[in-house]
Amino acid sequence: MDIFNTPVSRKGTYCTQWDFCEDRFGVKDIIPFSISDMDLPMPEAITNALRKRLEHPILGYSRWQHSEYLNSICHWYGQKYDTEIDANWITYSPSVMYSIAKALELLTDYEDNILIFTPAYNAFFDVIKNTGRKLTTSTLIREQDGRYSLDWNDFNTKAKHAKIILLCNPHNPTGKVWSEDELIKISEICSKNNCWLLSDEIHSDFTFSHKFTSVLKLHYDKTVVFNSISKTFNVPALTGSYLITPDNNFNEKFRLITRYRDFVNSPSVLNIIATIVAYNECDGWLHELRTHLRSNVDFAVNYVKENISSLLLKESEGCYFAWIDCSQISCSFDKFYSRLIHEGKVGIMAGSVYGPGGENFLRLNLACSREKLHQGLCRVAYVIDKINQENKHE
Repeated sequence: MDIFNTPVSRKGTYCTQWDFCEDRFGVKDIIPFSISDMDLPMPEAITNALRKRLEHPILGYSRWQHSEYLNSICHWYGQKYDTEIDANWITYSPSVMYSIAKALELLTDYEDNILIFTPAYNAFFDVIKNTGRKLTTSTLIREQDGRYSLDWNDFNTKAKHAKIILLCNPHNPTGKVWSEDELIKISEICSKNNCWLLSDEIHSDFTFSHKFTSVLKLHYDKTVVFNSISKTFNVPALTGSYLITPDNNFNEKFRLITRYRDFVNSPSVLNIIATIVAYNECDGWLHELRTHLRSNVDFAVNYVKENISSLLLKESEGCYFAWIDCSQISCSFDKFYSRLIHEGKVGIMAGSVYGPGGENFLRLNLACSREKLHQGLCRVAYVIDKINQENKHE
């Protein structure tokens, strides 16, 4: 049985994407392709391990500073990314965005400049603003083939005034996978300007046509990496993440804050178990998942090419999103987007959410069954056909 093409209803499970879609789109009865979790089952090995643990009648406090948890992460980075890390570099955190917020506080002062590459994950804007730091953006260049490159001159100029370069690798929402050469050059610019390089690597296991390179492989001392099993193995409800840095001073400060000020240092035992199992037993499952996601990427690209000529979609290098160029549709994007929701009954993220460079784009979550993806794309095609027919009669 193809577990990734067997539809699973998530309604009635207190699911953000399905049960609370009205909060985001203003309507209830839509098919959502928005928040970045997957409409796909987690690995059976994790399910079995959690079920076994829940047979015990007590869910007490747990710990993360033990070899089974730490070595599982070291094993994953070594096996998957050819990157050797020391277990002492690893620190548990309740979430990636919490870790980034604390890193901004620890490594910078109020109103210091934080540089990000746009279009960018929208939470980056929020965390910079709400920690009292100043946002600096460098907009990626979209090439004729639909791929993205860095504007090196712009980046070089703006890095002179930044304290942190905040990177997403692979890049959400465009799907760009940063090459090792690009990362080396970024780290050299960071070094020249005494900047910290912070890298959100939560999508690191989703690369297709390009190889993933962790910034830890660069051996740049002022680096902090953030990751979690939540995206790869579809378990965000278990909470929990980790950060990795060779900087002992940062680690000590971060651990002090999380343990004695914010009191978020005690992990869910279910997350600890899931992390150990995921990184030691679920490689085969991940291979099958990546095959499924790659086939969905290809399906979406071909569907758009054959059925929706006014849209442009190129194959993503990484992440599980379709980054759809809507600049050629025959009406304003705002009008088109509203009609997608209210007439097409399909909920997709508007690219403007991701800042400069995201205008006139849609970010569609491809991590679902083929049936759901086909249905969603058909609804997009329906709305565009309707708009085109109306324009013919005007």
